[in-house]
Amino acid sequence: MKITDIIGDKINRLPSGYVFTYESFDLPVNKINALTKALSRLVQEGRIRKLSPGRFYKPILTEFGELKPEIYQVVKDLLEQNGKITGYLTGYSVYNQIGLTTQISGIIQIGTNEVKKSITRGIYKIRFIKQPNKITRENISLLRILDAIRNIKEIPDTTIDQSCKSLLTLIKEINESDRDTFLRLAKKYNPATRAMAGAIYEICFGLKAAEPLYKSLNPSSSYKFGIAADILPNMQKWNIL
Repeated sequence: MKITDIIGDKINRLPSGYVFTYESFDLPVNKINALTKALSRLVQEGRIRKLSPGRFYKPILTEFGELKPEIYQVVKDLLEQNGKITGYLTGYSVYNQIGLTTQISGIIQIGTNEVKKSITRGIYKIRFIKQPNKITRENISLLRILDAIRNIKEIPDTTIDQSCKSLLTLIKEINESDRDTFLRLAKKYNPATRAMAGAIYEICFGLKAAEPLYKSLNPSSSYKFGIAADILPNMQKWNIL
C-alpha cells in the first residue's frame, strides 16, 4: 500500500475534531519526510487543519459552520503520558463546564505538580498552575472546585456573590466518601482559600465537619473577598471580609 493510501486511510478512520501528530501514524523514520509532505498537502486541500506545529485535526463541520476541536483534544498530551496523569484542565478551561460562568475563554489553564512556562497552540494560550496536591483521576473534580475558590475573584462574566452560590451547590453535592479527601486537599491551599472553603463546607455539612480547616487558620488573619453576608452568613467567624 502506498504511503499516501496509509495516511488517507488512517485519517478517514479518525473522528472529526480528533487531534493527531506525526507519531499517530507509527511509520518508520525513512517515511517521515513523505508523511510531512502528505499532511501539508491535505492541509492545503482543506481535508485537515493545522492546530500548531506537528499537530493536526479533521475539521468539525456543522450547519452553523466549522467548530474548533474540544479543549481536551488540544492539550491531551499535557494531561497524560503513558497512562499516567500529569495534569488536569482547570480554571478558565472548566468554569463554563461546572456552571460558574457562561463565558468561554481562549485561555486554557492546566493544573500540574511542576512549574511550567506558558505555551501557545493555535488560537489558545496555555497556562500552567502549580497544584500542591498529588493529582489523581479520582480527585480532579475536587481540585477544580478548590481552584475555583482560590481564583473566585477572577471568574469572568459573573459576580463573587453568584460564584459563591454556585460553589455552595457544588460542594453540597460532594459524595460523603469524598468529603474527607476534599478537606485533606484543601489544607495544602493558601489560607484565604482554606477560609472560604471552610466557611462554605460548614454551611453544607456543619461546624464539626469543617473544624479541620478552621483549626488550620491563624485566628488573627482576615481574608478580603467582598461577599455579601446573606450569601455567606458565617463569614465573620471565618474572618472573611
